[in-house]
Amino acid sequence: MKTSGCRILLFILSLSSLLCYIFLDPALYLQEAQPAVHQRNISILLWRWPFGRSYRLDGDKCLEMYNICRCFLTDNTSTFSTADVVVFHHQELKEGLSSLPLHLDRPSSQHWVWLSLEPPVNNANLTPLSGLFNWTMSYRRDADIYIPYGKTMLGREAQRFQAAPNRSCLVSWVVSRYRPQQARAAVYQSLKKYIPIQVYGKWNKKPLSNKKLLPTIAKCEFYLSFENSEAKDYISEKLWRNAFQAGVVPVVLGPSRATYEAMTPPGSFIHVADFKSAADLATYLKQVAADRQAYEEFFQWHHTHRIKTYTDWRERLCQICVHFPRLAASRVYQDLESWVHS
Repeated sequence: MKTSGCRILLFILSLSSLLCYIFLDPALYLQEAQPAVHQRNISILLWRWPFGRSYRLDGDKCLEMYNICRCFLTDNTSTFSTADVVVFHHQELKEGLSSLPLHLDRPSSQHWVWLSLEPPVNNANLTPLSGLFNWTMSYRRDADIYIPYGKTMLGREAQRFQAAPNRSCLVSWVVSRYRPQQARAAVYQSLKKYIPIQVYGKWNKKPLSNKKLLPTIAKCEFYLSFENSEAKDYISEKLWRNAFQAGVVPVVLGPSRATYEAMTPPGSFIHVADFKSAADLATYLKQVAADRQAYEEFFQWHHTHRIKTYTDWRERLCQICVHFPRLAASRVYQDLESWVHS
């Protein structure tokens, strides 16, 4: 009888731990196999907030906001000696706004995480970081801790999607950091010769507030989701937020078509690389815009899929605990730069 009672108790404890990782939407859990649940508290220290924008960390944020148990976040650097994981955002290290605590005694069991959501071209000064970091945290699917800008999920959205009729423009593009040498600049300069493109952003002194961004994009049939760098797995908010959340068809320039097909809803985009010339792309866009049935084919994915975007750094940090049980405890990146540029 005692043995039977112990087994029941162990089952209940295991079940309660597993339930901590089932998000409020059960379809999210069913879509992906969840990693093993760690059986102890994990303390995560963020050394400096990315881009200087901080969030509140009081209470048990991972549990309260994302239903992830035994995961505690802090930005109090005085807790360095007791932290299980310390996260360093590369942007601040690169710009000298933050430095590694090499003068402090680092516990042997402590793991350091290199965090960046930027493509390789924006990650400079990596050589001094070799031999210091245990895990990578990136939009790349081969990162130790994978944190994409967005992801595709099975199951339709709660609210039925309907493409807006009678849009007032054909194509729009929002760009702030325009560089003539970038691939997207060359495509834009060629494409605008054949079709009108409404351009917004700091580059042409037409910035859009967060409140006006999506409504402005939604007035057009297509949106140029052009990445500033054609890098492995780099698909940013230019697609997930600007195009998908605005309810327009994205014309994408970034990684390969195969990458987009693996990461985005089926039949949801037009890839620049599929066309021999900008003239061919322009002709196709005009044809699709003129054919309502062809245009709405790009939104059929809403019947079977939905998207989730990641914007809160706390949610990203909490994902460390989800991945923690399967992370290689003894890994050290002796040549971080090679991994970043691989």
